[in-house]
Amino acid sequence: MALTRDFKETILARVQRDGKYREALFTEAINAYLAGDTATGKAILRDLVNATIGFEGLAAEIKKPSKSLHRMLRLTATRTPRISSASSAPCRRKPG
Repeated sequence: MALTRDFKETILARVQRDGKYREALFTEAINAYLAGDTATGKAILRDLVNATIGFEGLAAEIKKPSKSLHRMLRLTATRTPRISSASSAPCRRKPG
């Protein structure tokens, strides 16, 4: 059996090099929230944060504790995160 790249590695690489793909993932996450599929929205946002600015970087930029952000985007969280332009903009920019 041939070795393949890990799915997350593939997504990470594409997010880092393709701005339109980043925008599409962000749009997909927001659409999932609006459709009531919060688990999918959280999963996409979590992957997007990890692939771009990271939780520590996002926490510093929006002045919120990174633990709060982690809790907000975990699948078992009971509260739905408030998505604001302040917290979403860093994920939509080119990493690094």
